[in-house]
Amino acid sequence: MTDIGNLQCSDPVVSAKLNSLKVYKFAKGEKKRCVISSLEIVKLMEDACPGITVQVIGEPDILVELVKADKYKGTAQWLKAAFVCLVSFFGTAFTIMAYHNDVGINEVFTGIHKLVTGSEPQGLNVLEVSYSLGLGIGIIVFFNHVGGRRLTKDPTPIEVAMRNYEEDVDKTLIAAASREGKEKEAQ
Repeated sequence: MTDIGNLQCSDPVVSAKLNSLKVYKFAKGEKKRCVISSLEIVKLMEDACPGITVQVIGEPDILVELVKADKYKGTAQWLKAAFVCLVSFFGTAFTIMAYHNDVGINEVFTGIHKLVTGSEPQGLNVLEVSYSLGLGIGIIVFFNHVGGRRLTKDPTPIEVAMRNYEEDVDKTLIAAASREGKEKEAQ
């Protein structure tokens, strides 16, 4: 029971008994995801402890997923992470360079330098260096990380996007199971 929700009870004996309930057991060969109605769980709890009153706070359906957790990730996991890092790094670099090429950043910097100093820039100038530093600092501030450390306690934009994505996937799976009548009974 503790894997699928929180239980609040004033009686510690009833709480321990309900927390130890097995709600669902995946059969061999069965899909590793199922949807269980909160009403089924309430019925299971009332059968285990007759005379109790149960109030459900939260979603009416629960998505249960069997996840195999490996304690040792192995070399393959590290190689995947390194590959994603390389693709992200070079993809981001290419995107920034393509954007700068599209907007003609060199011409913009040359124009600003001519406007301020009255002469053509010779090699690297202060404007280009400050732009590059500002771009790096802006990325660090936006993603809220420096060398693996958070700048603030706020979640990063990626964490927010992933949380929204996970919630959308869960809601879609629950809606599909409900629509197809594939909700499981608590066992």
